[in-house]
Amino acid sequence: MTDAQARKEKRVRMLILALLMLTLLSVLIALNTGYIRIAPRDVLMTLLGQGTDQQKLILFEFRLPRMVVSFLVGMGLATAGAVLQGVARNPLADPGIIGINSGASLAVVLFVSFLSSAAVAPLYFMPMLAFAGAGAAAVLIYFLAYRRHEGLSPIRLVLTGVAVDMGIKAAMIVLTLMLEPENFQFVAVWLAGNIWGANWTFVLALLPWLAVLIPLAYWKAPVLNVLSVGEETSTGLGLRLERERRVLLAAAVGIAAASVSVSGGIGFVGLIAPHLSRRLVGDRYEHIIPVAALIGGLLLLLADTVSRILIQPPKITAGIVVAVIGAPYFLYLLAKLED
Repeated sequence: MTDAQARKEKRVRMLILALLMLTLLSVLIALNTGYIRIAPRDVLMTLLGQGTDQQKLILFEFRLPRMVVSFLVGMGLATAGAVLQGVARNPLADPGIIGINSGASLAVVLFVSFLSSAAVAPLYFMPMLAFAGAGAAAVLIYFLAYRRHEGLSPIRLVLTGVAVDMGIKAAMIVLTLMLEPENFQFVAVWLAGNIWGANWTFVLALLPWLAVLIPLAYWKAPVLNVLSVGEETSTGLGLRLERERRVLLAAAVGIAAASVSVSGGIGFVGLIAPHLSRRLVGDRYEHIIPVAALIGGLLLLLADTVSRILIQPPKITAGIVVAVIGAPYFLYLLAKLED
């Protein structure tokens, strides 16, 4: 390893440490945020097991699981976005923009609305159901965007994904008109991007998917590095292009689907976090993926905290807060690409 590489590795480690410290600070702030405020000293004492029963209930049964879910979902969406951008070689690829999240949402909403209810739906089945919906959307997008003699065009992938996303969302709007009032409320909040899975059961339902698929994405980082140089070069270097691309797409779909199953339709995290990561650490995916995951987790954790601060009781979802940030950033990226 050269001196320049060693300095870069050290800079990446310092950045990861800084992000972890910011996350810890955000957690401490979020623990003191809500309809019932708990002083920082009382938060610390409760975490050490010396708080009142009410404080323990608020922190351990309501706030902590919600924050853990928010952070894990942010990590998942950011990692999925980084992988999709690498596979598609397109900086606008994001599971929330190209229809992956919408496919997962449609499957879960259909199940909850017509076959079960939000209260009794089997939680450990939800990620698998979301994966089926997201997988169907991904397969449809892939085959519509793929050309036999041209391969997978980055521009065609995004345009096809946006079209499929619009079609799925239109279908969901039609479906909402057929719902009973109690299910309509659930679907409306879901589509706005609410962290609705806010207890430890949802954490346990989400964690196995991320614990397997995020390390898989990191392990495949060298493949993403090769893919970024173009299809002809990748093939020339001996890469089994289509097989590796399908494995990476399946990993991204699984991560995004599991995240959506407990968070609803949150977009832009998978767009913003990889871009910020790339600006901070360069173009190597061994660095992009872990930094993007931490940025995504921190971003959604802060967005959920802000959504609980603005109006009491909370009326603004984390998805709306992220969209307020993400939509201008998306327009900025479009303008930059045109230049």
